[in-house]
Amino acid sequence: MKRRALCGALVMGAVALASPLAGAAGYPERPVKVIVSLPPGSGADTTARFLAQHLTQQLGQPFVVENKPGANSFIAARAVAEAAPDGYTMFVASNSPMVTNAAIFKKLPYDPIHDFMPVASIGRFPMIVVVPANSPYKTLPALVAAMKEAPAKLNFASGTPAYQIAMEQLHEMNGVKGTVVNYKGTGPAITDLAAGVCDYSIAEVSSVLPLIQGGKLRALAVADSQRHRDLPDVPTAAEVGNKGYEAYAWTGVYFPAKVPKEIAQRVGDIVRTTLNGPEGTAFITKMGGTVFTGTAQQFADFQYAEIEKTRRIVKVANIPVE
Repeated sequence: MKRRALCGALVMGAVALASPLAGAAGYPERPVKVIVSLPPGSGADTTARFLAQHLTQQLGQPFVVENKPGANSFIAARAVAEAAPDGYTMFVASNSPMVTNAAIFKKLPYDPIHDFMPVASIGRFPMIVVVPANSPYKTLPALVAAMKEAPAKLNFASGTPAYQIAMEQLHEMNGVKGTVVNYKGTGPAITDLAAGVCDYSIAEVSSVLPLIQGGKLRALAVADSQRHRDLPDVPTAAEVGNKGYEAYAWTGVYFPAKVPKEIAQRVGDIVRTTLNGPEGTAFITKMGGTVFTGTAQQFADFQYAEIEKTRRIVKVANIPVE
């Protein structure tokens, strides 16, 4: 009897150990919700729909994008954080809810580290330092020199907290100060900059490229390790004296914490294979970025490092924490 009971226990234990794998093998058995914190037509939304199409094709169940914009991405992030950890709620998130919010808010209705499981990074999109087309500043060193001559006199348009933080990092590296003019969105900020209301700004490449190419803005530097393919004559920040300065917007895939690792691995593998293939590379390139993939652990380490760096800049620059 004892031997039979022991055998039964071992069998039950084996079933329990095998159940996550079995669940992963059959995953998904119903539609998967893909939450985005930005409205339809945004970069994150477009990316989510691209990946959802490929995941649907590969896994045989619909991956359905659901937009939950507003409230500094709190609504979307909280919906994912509170979802069942079964693999049927996915988050295509930008750096704003997963990094910036952690640095500029004292309390969040979610924890960007502990409430989520990083699955795969997607792409990163370099920021560009820009001035009005008729600005007297032809280069980034000329702009920096002007700020040194008149501390805090020049003002910069900031469409999002992430852009303000990126600009304050550049200020810190050069020992200068500017006066921030905050806007409710990148569009109004860049429109006012082009009209000469502000002196300079920084924004993700897709937000400013049309105005640069249209002669409304002048690009001074690319905050990337290499020149941008659409702006071959614009130097990187490092080329003009700002070694190591890089600033990006980025996107990645997350599940709620405690989703079976086998499910996360399966989805992550498809995302990485898709992005590193010709269609995925062409898609990210068309959006102005570069494919940015790696293991789930590399993505988690990257996010943590970005939070620490951002918090330091917020503190040094005395950016108000809400």
